[in-house]
Amino acid sequence: MTSLNGADALVRMLQLNGVRHIFGLCGDTSLPFYDAMARLDHGIDHILTRDERSAGYMADGYARVTGKVGVCEGPSGGGATYLLPALVEANESSIAVLGITSDVSVGSRGKYPLTELDQQALYRPLTKWNTTVDRVDQIPGAVRGAFRAMTTGKPGSAHICLPYDLQKHEADPADLWAQPGHDRFPAMRSAPDPAAVEQAAERLAAARAPVIVCGGGVVIAGACEALDALATLIDAPVCTTVSGQGSLADTHPLNAGVVGANGGITATREVVQQADLVLFIGCRAGSTSTENWRVPARSVTIVHIDVDPMVIGANYRTDVALVGDALLALQALHGALLPHLAGRPRQAGAGVALARAARAAKQAKFAPLAASLDTPIKPERVVDLLNKLLPDDAVVVADPGTPCPYFSAYFNAARSGRQFITNRAQGALGFSLAAGIGAQVGRPNAPVVSVMGDGSFGFTCGEMETLVRRKIPLKMVVFSNAVFGWIKASQKEGYGQRYFSVDFTRTDHARVAEAFGVKAWRVSDPAQLEDALRAALRHDGPALVDVLSQELQDTAVPVSQWMG
Repeated sequence: MTSLNGADALVRMLQLNGVRHIFGLCGDTSLPFYDAMARLDHGIDHILTRDERSAGYMADGYARVTGKVGVCEGPSGGGATYLLPALVEANESSIAVLGITSDVSVGSRGKYPLTELDQQALYRPLTKWNTTVDRVDQIPGAVRGAFRAMTTGKPGSAHICLPYDLQKHEADPADLWAQPGHDRFPAMRSAPDPAAVEQAAERLAAARAPVIVCGGGVVIAGACEALDALATLIDAPVCTTVSGQGSLADTHPLNAGVVGANGGITATREVVQQADLVLFIGCRAGSTSTENWRVPARSVTIVHIDVDPMVIGANYRTDVALVGDALLALQALHGALLPHLAGRPRQAGAGVALARAARAAKQAKFAPLAASLDTPIKPERVVDLLNKLLPDDAVVVADPGTPCPYFSAYFNAARSGRQFITNRAQGALGFSLAAGIGAQVGRPNAPVVSVMGDGSFGFTCGEMETLVRRKIPLKMVVFSNAVFGWIKASQKEGYGQRYFSVDFTRTDHARVAEAFGVKAWRVSDPAQLEDALRAALRHDGPALVDVLSQELQDTAVPVSQWMG
């Protein structure tokens, strides 16, 4: 049997686990791994990035649209610290992302070599699973452990630290095998207790006005059709968190829209407030989605489905807990409800009417702003035009700040599933361009649009070189208002308009993009925006539209703390 070293073993283990794309950045301690990637026939496409943070966010976006483990890598020292923010976001968002970092040689530990860092201690509290390899024979087991941890139970991120010298040591080919099924998530699904399913069915059947609130777990579990069936059966309006968008298509008659402090509006809040039972599904019921635990009220009956038992009962006293995979739980609950509802049809259309009314109220506020020809350009106009121009299979990736509340409230996806992505766990700027690249790699035949503020653009614009080099046809929209808008809006509302250190000089983002070789448009006239967006979407390569837009504190942004 052909001999192989530790770096070869790592490449082969990734290949055996179905990895087809790796996002990363080179470094001295990674040289043996890069040499193995160059020498071996493995079918893995390595995408060189310009920043390790971007590599991690690319892996995240890739994992979200494919359901496969996203893999990123970086070198020791600074590279290991730059990769960390993306693994934190993925872990808190229940996305399976593997970060691989190289390290100084085992024999150099404690001798003050360049880039020495206790990576295991750094990553331990911030990932689901984490190890530093000390012997070459541990490499196959480390990779198997990482994939098992990332894909089973509550999905999350994992980290493997591989010292430089071990990458050169001889490895045993007999140790190379992978567990089938751990290449995708969620793997090895678990079903809830049948007794709890029956109790939940009894509560739902007896409820006068049930409402369903979905977090990201529904989309992650691929449970959208099962949710549709259950909601339709009991005529329950469905609200989503920001991360839960896509649980139902936005055109579904029972979809009342995003609820909560970021993207929710009064009419959607009222849908939840009138409920006598709330069914949380794959949702942590955190501060944003419940407006600091005010909606729903604590007196409401709560049924909660989640794969993570620590989530249930953390914020609301839960009447029935269903611990398990969202798909299996919804299928079981649907079956258990059928005999309870036989011969007792619910008043047809009550839930649909509530959802329709909430959507109508939202549209009544949105439509005149979207049609406005005032300058600077209103964000509503951008969202409205993208709703009209994008095909059903498009994916929109939004950064925090200006894009998040607007696209959470008003972006309409005509199909369920992963059509909208934003980083709601840690909210770091600079996410959407990189995650958009990952999403485009994962769905090469779908249009992907990355929307960002100009603050985020400054974090990550170097990756436009990656776009051009790799011929990735990502479309980008920049809200150019020369301000860290979320903070300035908060200073306006809560600090007497004492604006401090939030404004910066406006950049001509179109010229920056053109310098990288990206086709670009700059738009200041609202009447010209549609033509620019159409042209960008038609372009066969990467393209950017720089929109001179309102400062966030001057807009009608759908954020409850600023809406009065």
